[in-house]
Amino acid sequence: MKLRLKVSIVNARGEGFMGIGLVWLLRRVKRFKSIHRAAADMELSYVKALKILNRLEKNLGRKVVIRTRGGAKHGGAEITPFAERYIEEYDRFLSALNAHAEKSFSRRRLLSRR
Repeated sequence: MKLRLKVSIVNARGEGFMGIGLVWLLRRVKRFKSIHRAAADMELSYVKALKILNRLEKNLGRKVVIRTRGGAKHGGAEITPFAERYIEEYDRFLSALNAHAEKSFSRRRLLSRR
């Protein structure tokens, strides 16, 4: 048996605006250089992906994605250096939290097999 934690970051009103799904979306935007392709890969609508990213930017007060308009060159998107650091910090935090939780719960034999 293994312990899994779900972490969401909430704003002052208690509304969640960042969790692992958003991190997955940002990673895909980075890989595909496209919000549309990132959304499709996650089976999200483009509009839903935009809403998620806009909500994050509003809550952080910072840009996380630089968008380029379409047209002849088809536009694209890239995550900002701030978003890159934010993802790294989120990953470190989640890793430390999971390690602590595993250690704490295994000490209490809650996860051990009998």
